[in-house]
Amino acid sequence: MTKSNDLFAGLPIEPTETPEGIDDTGGGGWGDYPLDAVFVRTDQRTVGDVVNRINKHRYVLDPDFQRDFVWEAPKQSKLIESCVMRIPLPVFYVAEALDGRIIVVDGLQRLTTFARFLAGELRLTGLTTAEGAGSHQLENKTFEELPLVLQERVLDTQLTMYILDAKAPERARLDIFERVNSGAVLTRQQMRNALYNGPATRWLKAAAEGAPFRSATAGSLDRKAMRDREAINRYVAFSLLGWTNYTTGDMDSYLAASLMALAKCSEEQRQMLRSSFDTAMERSFRLFNQHAFRKSLAAEYPGASRSVINISLFEVSSVIIAQRGGKVSDDVIRRTMLSLLRDENFVRAITYSTNSTQAVRQRFQMFETALELQSMT
Repeated sequence: MTKSNDLFAGLPIEPTETPEGIDDTGGGGWGDYPLDAVFVRTDQRTVGDVVNRINKHRYVLDPDFQRDFVWEAPKQSKLIESCVMRIPLPVFYVAEALDGRIIVVDGLQRLTTFARFLAGELRLTGLTTAEGAGSHQLENKTFEELPLVLQERVLDTQLTMYILDAKAPERARLDIFERVNSGAVLTRQQMRNALYNGPATRWLKAAAEGAPFRSATAGSLDRKAMRDREAINRYVAFSLLGWTNYTTGDMDSYLAASLMALAKCSEEQRQMLRSSFDTAMERSFRLFNQHAFRKSLAAEYPGASRSVINISLFEVSSVIIAQRGGKVSDDVIRRTMLSLLRDENFVRAITYSTNSTQAVRQRFQMFETALELQSMT
């Protein structure tokens, strides 16, 4: 790692820009799927059964996109009181992971409350008023301190689960995920991070936190929305799967497939991919400094203001520099980038309809061709 690549390491840089060249519109509408398609099934499970599965790590309650557990004790207590009073609870939305685990889409706060109460981590409070009215039998009680009949009532409370099928088409899974989540609006990458949580998503996180990537991007991609990981996910996809295999224009499925491929790689293969990625980041930063992956690197005058990061430019340049950069000089890479960013066809391919098969193929083909031509001059 070059010394200059430590420039942003450890600094609390806040994202200040919205990236360009990323088509994040998701699916084209429910009309994309057959009206009688069944992607969600309904199941009834008891609180006791679900908490038992949570304790066995079969339920994923802490995907990175989920907000921290925020319910105060009185609100948690009222949920338990509702169980004791046999008040029906709202439905829960969960999704099946490919490995059989259950990912909580909507209901994190409630399921966490149940797990905490049964584990003795919650003492019921706030159930009586200042005048003394309310659930006296429950106030200030832990689960073990409740009468057996009330313990059983909590354990036997029926939870209605709407389960998103693991075999549903990728775009359908993400579209449904987006519709039912009642928390903050999620990006597609946040949803992917939950659905494919494991070795691949941990790899993305580590690469995003690395000094080479943070230096090359100036820490300007929103980490909370996982814009940084989405950029790296694209690098992984076109590195492992290849741009010639991008044939459907469905970036969601392509990025998901790359996460599955990355998860199947050996640890040595993942380390090699990380090394290649970091090298591409270091070289890009060395060559273009604050203008790396930005259209402003083609500015005609020194000291030009930098533009926002273009995700499509990041994707194509990082992959090709990693794969072919060792065979060409810094000067060739620099001249290639400048020539491409002054070509209106290439600029169009990294700006508009960027997930289309035509745009993807055009920018990769043009970059590879330009690199070969510059190498001969």
